[in-house]
Amino acid sequence: MKENFLHFLWRFRRFDHTDLTTTLGQKIEILHPGGHNHHAGPDFLDARLKIGKTVWAGNVEMHLKASEWKQHKHQDDRAYDNVILHVVMEEDRPIHRADGTPIPCLEMRKRVPAKLLGVYEKLLFNEYWIPCQHQFHVVPTLTRNLWLDRLLVERLERKTEEVKLVLQKNQQDWEETFYQFTARNFGLKINVLPFEMLARSLPQKILARHKDSPLQIEALLFGQAGMLEKNLEDEYPNQLNKEFSFLQKKYNLSPLDSSIWKFLRLHPGNFPTVRLAQFAKLTQRSVHLFSKILEVENQKEIENLFGVKLDGYWLTHYLFDKESAKRNKSFGKEAIRLLTINTIVPFLFLYGNETAEVAFKDKALRFLEELKPEKNAITRDWENLGMKAGSAYQTQALLQLKNEYCDRKKCLECSIGGAILK
Repeated sequence: MKENFLHFLWRFRRFDHTDLTTTLGQKIEILHPGGHNHHAGPDFLDARLKIGKTVWAGNVEMHLKASEWKQHKHQDDRAYDNVILHVVMEEDRPIHRADGTPIPCLEMRKRVPAKLLGVYEKLLFNEYWIPCQHQFHVVPTLTRNLWLDRLLVERLERKTEEVKLVLQKNQQDWEETFYQFTARNFGLKINVLPFEMLARSLPQKILARHKDSPLQIEALLFGQAGMLEKNLEDEYPNQLNKEFSFLQKKYNLSPLDSSIWKFLRLHPGNFPTVRLAQFAKLTQRSVHLFSKILEVENQKEIENLFGVKLDGYWLTHYLFDKESAKRNKSFGKEAIRLLTINTIVPFLFLYGNETAEVAFKDKALRFLEELKPEKNAITRDWENLGMKAGSAYQTQALLQLKNEYCDRKKCLECSIGGAILK
């Protein structure tokens, strides 16, 4: 058993209230259980209890065993001076405040319904794909949908935390921050870090000065990526190398080590060389991307903005000095869809939060509702359980549910788990 089970019992009053008394025999009446505290300090704040003939207002602390009060050194923490009730599964020792007065204790071990405890233990100790695999379908659809709505917002808030940190480092420069996160998306999963390092080492403002020269944009990106340092045979990469030699001195650039880029097991269309060429095309075509993102109204406009197609040298090459059959190498709809989900939507959501303009948050959610559902191992397993998502809005929420609640057995913090237990 975990302590959060006690939190659940207290919060929803799912225990036997018959002759509720402290371990010293004082009658207890719960007027208000208090608010569940998810931060440091007592577990429930601002509770109102009648103990004996006195009405108390204060906090409630919980442990499986009363002795954990001492183990956690609450006696030395002034935040616990206002605890009016100690709720425990077992009082293995009496607990006193710093001034020596006893803290009233409610022992729960004989007050937990056996059936409820059995359901809880089944959820906690089974090895199913999700703990409630066999009870999931009995939860009302409305309960599930409301919880998924909350989970989507929770997932977006988690994603935006990282954006906020980078935004602070960039002195609230939204354009530079969006440029860096867009670069990460061009790296797929395997080259995310190299693309991120490249964008941080080559500020957007430098590229902006050369937006009228596709050759110089590519030279800056490939040169800073460390891909122009070896002896190259083709005329085009040698042109890039010549341009970069001049620009490197002009901007005092230190290229990355080319060994950080991963090519192994990648489809040639996803080679970092191809992705860099696509990113160069996008950067040259539209430097101030974030300003344009604030103006777009649908996915089609996003596709028009990011749908770059390579030409020239890259039509017949995936790598420098290695000619291949002529083939279109565009940044396709699927890549743009992932970019929308992982970068554009979180940025719009955060911008709406930071500026208090709800319209941007609504737009972010609307984009997810309009996008087709993601296809991956987790969404397929949800589909096998009867949860077929109709949009990226739902798949993002289901990913959050699986990763942050089901895998961590946080059933007591989940509305679906709570409904099963209630």
